[in-house]
Amino acid sequence: MVLKTSTCRFSGLRIYPGRGIIFVRVDGQQFLFINKKARRLYHQRKRPAKIAWTTVYRKQHRKDLDTVVARKKRRSVNKTNVRPIGNASIEVLQKRRAEKPEQRKASREAALREVKERMKKTKADKQAQKSAQPKGGAKATKVMPKAGPKGAKR
Repeated sequence: MVLKTSTCRFSGLRIYPGRGIIFVRVDGQQFLFINKKARRLYHQRKRPAKIAWTTVYRKQHRKDLDTVVARKKRRSVNKTNVRPIGNASIEVLQKRRAEKPEQRKASREAALREVKERMKKTKADKQAQKSAQPKGGAKATKVMPKAGPKGAKR
């Protein structure tokens, strides 16, 4: 035989047939309480989440976890997507990843050497321009208006 139970509107506990107190509000809504204690606390406008014996409190404070069926935790597997970065395509990135450390070191040194040569060349060009430019002997002076006394009217 299956008993039709209902839950208390305040405490959340099961109420069996023939038990409980029904409160009908002015708007016609029915509230079923398990006992006078729950009804009285509801009328005092107490929050069930702050009262330790209610189911809401027990859920919030993680009590009775043994009754709740624990779900299996899924381990998320990180999938690495190889996407092009900047101007380098996927093929170039895979080729660089596959090359040996010695080869990588040699290509890096070659690139550094090329950059240093370019820097030397630009520096030499700047010095050549500087030496070709004639030096100006006299500097032009700026004429500034003479400042009057402080606080004077103009």
